[in-house]
Amino acid sequence: MGSFWIALLVIGGLVLLLILFAVGMYNGLVILRNQYKNSFAQIDVQLRRRYDLIPNLVETVKGYMTHERETLDAVIKARNIAVSAGQKAAAKPGDPQAMGELNQAEAQLTGSLGRLIALAEAYPDLKANQTMASLQEELSSTENKIGYARQAYNDAVTAYNSKRETFPTTVVAGMFGFTEAKLLEAVETPAQREAPKVSFK
Repeated sequence: MGSFWIALLVIGGLVLLLILFAVGMYNGLVILRNQYKNSFAQIDVQLRRRYDLIPNLVETVKGYMTHERETLDAVIKARNIAVSAGQKAAAKPGDPQAMGELNQAEAQLTGSLGRLIALAEAYPDLKANQTMASLQEELSSTENKIGYARQAYNDAVTAYNSKRETFPTTVVAGMFGFTEAKLLEAVETPAQREAPKVSFK
């Protein structure tokens, strides 16, 4: 066998190794992308549950809080905006614009719900209502599940983004359109951001 054929076999072997390496990187990115999309599907299930509970909550408090119509309308409006943003995010998990809209809508909804629950505290009959207590418990449980699902999603997005940004995977990612995925931020109201005040009297 001549030196030409040996050189050709070596070059062919190197090209084959490069192709297999690139295929491995591509498949790794696909797997990580599918993992964060699956993680978002878990968030979506809990968000839908939350969105379904809110009209029941509003109906329950409506009879007691006749003078708080503006607050009730704000909750329903914020819920509808969040439902729409949630549908866009579910269609494109990780998309920066869709996730940004969902973050914003969830912050608005959380703020509106917080105001509604705070106002409900001023109505003793409403606080004693079993349906209200049950709905608040379900909402609280759903919020916890959303928190766990958000953590799993953010972990999956971080793994995907880290893999996508490292060399040489970044070359394959750029060639095949693997774009950056956006995290789903925890929604906090300004009151939650403040440090708790402790008083020893």
